[in-house]
Parts: sequence; structure tokens; C-alpha cells
Amino acid sequence: MRRLVSSMRSFARAVTFICYALAAISPISAQTVRLIVSSQAGDRLTEKRSAQFDGDAALHAPNSAVIAIHDDVQYQQMDGFGASFLEAGLMCIRTLPSKQQETLLKSLFDPTSGAGFSAMKTVIASTDFMSAGPFYSYDDTPFDLQMKNFSISRDLGPNGLITYIKRARRYGHFVLQAPMDYPPNWMLFDVNKRQDVKPEYYDALALYYLRYLQEYSKNGVFIDYLSLFNEPGIYTKIDYHEINSLLRDHVGPLLKESGIRTQIMPSEAPKRKNAARNYPIVLNDPVTRKYIAVLPYHGYDFANFDKIAGLHKQYPELHLWMTEICRVYRQIPSKPRYDFEDGGYWGNMIFDDIEASASAWIYWNMILNEQGGPWAVSVVHENPDPNAQHPVVFIDQRTKKVIYTGLYYYLAHFSKFVRPGAVRIQTLGSGGGVRVLSFKAPGGKIVTELMNSNKTPSQVTVAFHGRNLSLTLPAISITTAIWHTQESGKQM
Repeated sequence: MRRLVSSMRSFARAVTFICYALAAISPISAQTVRLIVSSQAGDRLTEKRSAQFDGDAALHAPNSAVIAIHDDVQYQQMDGFGASFLEAGLMCIRTLPSKQQETLLKSLFDPTSGAGFSAMKTVIASTDFMSAGPFYSYDDTPFDLQMKNFSISRDLGPNGLITYIKRARRYGHFVLQAPMDYPPNWMLFDVNKRQDVKPEYYDALALYYLRYLQEYSKNGVFIDYLSLFNEPGIYTKIDYHEINSLLRDHVGPLLKESGIRTQIMPSEAPKRKNAARNYPIVLNDPVTRKYIAVLPYHGYDFANFDKIAGLHKQYPELHLWMTEICRVYRQIPSKPRYDFEDGGYWGNMIFDDIEASASAWIYWNMILNEQGGPWAVSVVHENPDPNAQHPVVFIDQRTKKVIYTGLYYYLAHFSKFVRPGAVRIQTLGSGGGVRVLSFKAPGGKIVTELMNSNKTPSQVTVAFHGRNLSLTLPAISITTAIWHTQESGKQM
């Protein structure tokens, strides 16, 4: 009997050893690869039949674009993707039936069934799409240096930003960054002729920022990043030498003394080239530098991605965020774009910014009506009329139809699958009209975004860890491929 038991134990140990050995040598070709596709043909974040790695990476189909992914070479960590909270958007949402309102918010913020937006912009008082009332600040009482009349009451209203943010947070988590177009008018030399801030009001303006952060926090909304000015020189006419003084000697010390956890962005340059030129003015001051956490910039030059790559090389320890871009119809004559192909335009821009080292990508208007509004008007504050713009989602207020643009789907492929904490990894090779980016998430998950701008299908071979994955990308499409590295021991 003992011999029988001993033999059985030996057999069990042998079987166990063989299983472990097979697991150790199991090729990556055994892995399942999830494929999610959005295309001009009609797929919209559609889960397709899974694929598998197979064969030798040195072999690939003829006429196939060959992409090599190396997860041991890593670049920037990703912080998120999203758009902006503005009164105009909530005003449009509230024209829909209640159930439809919630479905829309879920489609934007739920990471499982929706786009899972993870990095969002809000604003400090009025901008051109704070459309629920006249231009305002949080303290319009002249010479109120102690902010005794400071109030965020409008933001708590039915179309207010806090209301909007809280409704969105029912469905997902996201970080918030907030810039300011203008301080209260009385802090300026002259709102009509000289719109820069009087230095004698720097302490009052620092307190204004602090009160904003505190009042939002009291009402359940934490602002992760404060950005001093939105496009300085276009809105508040203040130069970066003065921004440096304001941040170094007033805002930075006050926020530090208050113990508030909000981090600081120096301001938001309107163009990539502007950011590369002006940010060194504040970053090269060692006192100011210690207060700065992230460098935001806008993409309104629609070019100069090399300037952002150069800025990253100068200050590699700071994350770069693209925090605003849109199509403005008065500047680029065009009717609202409802065609899916328009998403590829924005997809290429997302690729360009990420390849230049951006860690976040945030669009401007998230939701507008079928006319690209409603917009606010205050000519003296650079809020013109008309000012129709292109959003991520249109709401046709006549038919109550919600229209998800091509931009929504291209952006959703990133926001839904490239979650905060993922790291961009080396992705080499390309084919005509095909672009590929790859990311490695904690736990070993690989997320690869493959964009085909061609009007015909394209063949792609993805080489990874000595094996290859053969894919056919539909015409005008974006495909997300997801798998785990062998060391993670997981399957998708």
C-alpha cells in the first residue's frame, strides 16, 4: 500500500512538473488578443473576433506594414484623455428627457460601457461658452481685497459647473484642471484698454484663486490642477515675467501655506510654439520651479509638435498636457462635421501630441447644439458673436437626437483603453496611411492603437516578443488591440 501511495505521489509530482514546464515554455502565440474597432463602414467601439500571435516575427505577409513593439523601452506615463465642462454643454444636456441625459453622461464617463474620460478641464468663471448668463467673476465688488463678497453661487445652479461635474462623477473618475480667462475687471489696469493685472492686486488675486479652490472643495469638487491664466496675451494681457512674479511671490507661497493639495500649472500657452518660447521664463527661476507640477499647452497652431518634444527634453521631469483644441467655424469655414472620417483628423493630432511626449489630451467643447452653440458674448473679453464651434457630441435640440462625432470615437479608443498610469512604449515601423502607438499598463497589459487613414483596408504585422500578429485594418478606422505580456500570466 505504501509503495502504491509513493508511486502515486511520484506520478503527481511528475505531472505537476510537466505542467509548470509547459507553462514556462508556452509561446506568446497562445495568447488571445482582444480587438475593438471603429470604422467608416459602421463599427463603433465594436468588439471583434479575437486574434492570436502566431509564427516567427521575422516572417510577415507581403505588402504588410511591419510594426515592432518593445515594452522594455518606455517613455511618458499617461494621465488621461477627455474634454471640458462648460455651461453650454449642460444647457444642451438639459433639453433632453431625463433618461437620455443619463445615457449621454454614461457614454462619456463610464469606463466600461462608455468612453471613460479620465482628464477633464473646467474653468474659473466666465469664458466664451459659459453661456447661462452674462460675463461674470466670483467677486465683482471693486477693491474687495479680502474677498468678502466672493461667491461661486452661479456654479451651484442648475446649469452650473459644480452641478455638471457632480453629475458626471456618478459614472466615472477623472482629474480636473482649471484655468482662468480673466480675473475680476477691477484687478485690471483698464478692461477696455489695458487688460493686464495691476501688481498691487497680486495678493488679492492669489486669494481669489485660493477661495475658488476652497469653495469648490467645500461643495464636493476637488480641483487637481490650478492653471493661472488661459492663453495669457489673448485674454488677460499679462506676460510671463509677471506670471513668474505672481506665481513665485504670491500664489505659490499662499497655496503652500494653506495646505491645499491642488498642484499648479503656470498658465496655458495658446500654441505649442508659444509654450516652448515662454515656459522657460518661469521654469528657469529655481524658486518658481518648485511650485510647478505640469506644463499645459493648447494646440491652436495645429503644428509644431517638435517644439513640445523639445520642451520635454529640456524638462523631462514635468508632464506635458495638451489641454485645449477645437475647430472654430469663423476661423476655419466649415459646417458641423458629422462624418466619421473627421475623427481621423483629430486622431492624427492625438498621435502627434503623444509622440511628442504629451501625457494628457483634452478637447475643448464636449457638448454643443446642432448650431455649434450656445456661445456667450462679451466682445471686450474676446468672446465674439457668432462663435460656432465643433464639439465631441452634438445635441439636436429640435429632434432630441444625440450625435456622437468621429472625434468621439477616436478619442474614446484612447480614453477607454489607455488608462491613467499606462506608459507609452517603443513602437517602431509604419506603413502608408497607418500609424501605431503602444502602451503598457500596470500588471503587464499591452494596449496598441492602430489607425488606418487609407480608404482601403491595410495589412499590418505586429511583432512582439519574437512572435507576430497579423491584422487587417478596415478603411478609415481605428483599432485597439489588447493583450498581456507573458510575465503577467494573464489572458485577455
